[in-house]
Amino acid sequence: MTRIAIVQEPPVFLDREKTIEKAVQLVRDAAHKGAELVVFSEAFIPGYPTWIWRLKPGGDWGLSEQLHGRLLDNSVQLGSDQLRPLLDVAKEMRVTIVCGIEERDGDTSRTTLYNSVLTISLDGTVQNCHRKLMPTNPERMVWGFGDASGLKVVDTPVGRVGSLVCWENYMPLARYAMFAQGIDIYIAPTYDSGDRWIRTLQHIAREGGCWVLGAGNVLRGGDLPDDFPDFDRLYPDKEEWINSGDSVVISPDGEIAAGPLRKETGLLLADIDVGAVNAARRSLDIVGHYARPDIFSLQVNIQQQRPVTFNE
Repeated sequence: MTRIAIVQEPPVFLDREKTIEKAVQLVRDAAHKGAELVVFSEAFIPGYPTWIWRLKPGGDWGLSEQLHGRLLDNSVQLGSDQLRPLLDVAKEMRVTIVCGIEERDGDTSRTTLYNSVLTISLDGTVQNCHRKLMPTNPERMVWGFGDASGLKVVDTPVGRVGSLVCWENYMPLARYAMFAQGIDIYIAPTYDSGDRWIRTLQHIAREGGCWVLGAGNVLRGGDLPDDFPDFDRLYPDKEEWINSGDSVVISPDGEIAAGPLRKETGLLLADIDVGAVNAARRSLDIVGHYARPDIFSLQVNIQQQRPVTFNE
């Protein structure tokens, strides 16, 4: 059995350094409780831009720019030392970490953000970075479009791990690309919640014959910083559950094994048997004996797309 931990805690909203400090402590807490895999939610560092669902595209333009600027300033630039504490704690505690971040492009414009999920190995290195392929609705005013260069399933001590973010999980071809790489533990960091979302994850688990970990955002009005602009208009009730979380662990037969953790914070711990994947696929293996490659095929462009190239 492998113990996993899903972290359902709010970030220190719009504060990269303090959120990373909090994440480091949460990893230690989970590891002390026996977790070998620790999972954080979508855009945990420095927080999901929840305001996009309440602001008006035209009337709130100035406020949107102000908040986006703070988000940009607190985003993560890979290749820098900003994530060093999180990488170090993975190595110190010998755990695999999957964590959502606001990633800032460091190669071209240096101002485009991506909704990214990192897989950090227990030697303290970034094993994979997946950028969300298609931001959802108003998210397209925040994040650029990812590519398939990070659409990977990677080997870890707990099994073969991969991630799709939030409504990417409604993209059948993206799911199939993950299934076709022999995924054991399918991780779905998300801002979505509720019973319909949980049923979606149950379907994915049954479809792919894999463990599904739904890592939900949890946030109350009081978790926003005191200097959040126009706070009283947008979030007048500090006790309001802006997002209820609903982190959940689902077994390869589609049954809920732990959770959902709803309207509460904490660590959702579960002991999972990765070997159950083999049993689930005996009767239904949609990329194996059920695939019909003589009829269907999937081609994925895994080359990283760049908006500008230079000839030197």
